[in-house]
Amino acid sequence: MKKNRQFKILAFETSCDDTSVAVINSEYQVLVNLISSQTTHEDFGGVVPELASRLHLKNIMKLTQAAMSIAELTFKDIDAIAVSVNPGLIGALLVGVSFAKSLAYSLGKPIIAVNHMLGHIYANRIENPDLLPPYLALVVSGGHTEIVNFRSMADFDIIGKTRDDAAGEAFDKIAKLLNLGYPGGPIVDKYSKDGNPQFHKFPRPLNKKDNYDFSFSGLKTSVRNYLLDKTNDFIKEHISDITASIQQAIVDSLVSKTISYAKKNNVETIIVAGGVSANSLLRKEITEQGRKIGAKVFFPALEYCMDNAAMIGAAAIEKYKIKNFADLSLNAFSTKGVRNI
Repeated sequence: MKKNRQFKILAFETSCDDTSVAVINSEYQVLVNLISSQTTHEDFGGVVPELASRLHLKNIMKLTQAAMSIAELTFKDIDAIAVSVNPGLIGALLVGVSFAKSLAYSLGKPIIAVNHMLGHIYANRIENPDLLPPYLALVVSGGHTEIVNFRSMADFDIIGKTRDDAAGEAFDKIAKLLNLGYPGGPIVDKYSKDGNPQFHKFPRPLNKKDNYDFSFSGLKTSVRNYLLDKTNDFIKEHISDITASIQQAIVDSLVSKTISYAKKNNVETIIVAGGVSANSLLRKEITEQGRKIGAKVFFPALEYCMDNAAMIGAAAIEKYKIKNFADLSLNAFSTKGVRNI
């Protein structure tokens, strides 16, 4: 039997503040994955949408040229163009979608639309190409927190989702309250390593049986109220303990709800995806808790946890195989969630 020809996908990711261009082949091998992070936003303590769009526009052509050069490919070697179309900052998404459509049209290549959150899920297949449903996915990023039960990639249910702030958003806002900088997740993780997670008991919202939704805005308010009567010297002296206590509260909520559903429904495979999947405590605790119930837990490699184009290309591979292509009327939209794939 003749072996299927290996194909290559040029992928773009511009949903927030990282411009990324990658080339991935049909075996989930990443040939190149370049990311230009917009450090300018650190001055504002969060992403400025208009500024993000302008910087994507400035960087995307240079990054594409660099990626093709590093991979030692020409555009003739590319079989399809993939791009994230939702969710995200609408202006930022439009830069990627417009560029990808222009390139696809000029090269006569098919274009593949990818849901950004689905991309995070497929980041797991870069390291584990044979990882297929059924599995339970905990998707945690700056703007999204969902538990999704996948029977197949086309047949899934959203078990729980955030009612307000997402986990990554909570990390960012709390880091800002503590004057630690942006992005908050990696900073809180770093400071908390030498801290006592039992130093202060912050709330675990929606902590009820069979409730799989998340809420982190109350945690942010609790931290703010806790800090009101604390001196700068106290905060500085106990910053590791405070951040450890905060991180424990966030991770407890993520892990307990995911494991509770997995145990009740005899889930054997759990995958974690999104920027927060890089968190060291989350990785440790969900792996340990998964082992106790007989579930194997998968994470993306750290380099594929943050927003990147390799994961967008990975999510496009199966669509390419069944010729699920978009046309040039393709547009970006900002609706949240895995449901809008």
